Amino acid sequence: MKSDQIRGPVLSLFRMVTGLLFVCHGAATIFGVLGGNRGTGHAVAFGTWPGWWAAAIQLVFGTLVLAGLLTRVSALLCSGSMAYAYFTVHAPQGLFPIRNGGEAAAMFCWSFFLIAVFGPGAWALDTLIHRLRHHEVETYAPAPAQA
Repeated sequence: MKSDQIRGPVLSLFRMVTGLLFVCHGAATIFGVLGGNRGTGHAVAFGTWPGWWAAAIQLVFGTLVLAGLLTRVSALLCSGSMAYAYFTVHAPQGLFPIRNGGEAAAMFCWSFFLIAVFGPGAWALDTLIHRLRHHEVETYAPAPAQA
């Protein structure tokens, strides 16, 4: 199997897994499920800065990335939120992620950046919408005028 044939599906799987993991972080923080906020089993209070807002981004835009809808913009926002988290929460405790506890933030940041650059892959709502629109244009394009 050629690498071109598996590129789209593999990129889609990478996007879906990354999005799902991000959604789980958001749900844990906002709803106190899956171990809750940082393993406490408790939700963060509504509107708390920056925790609740970061979790809202994780939940909403992680879901969009998971579905492959508005993927590039959503992934860029997710990437930026993780860069913000890394530099405001983790980096002041030391530069290297292994020492400051910022491995997840760094990995999410770069993973979402990769998705923003390379797109959603073959199995995405964005791809389906593009195919439908492209097909509609081909199907319903007016015939060229004959002279």
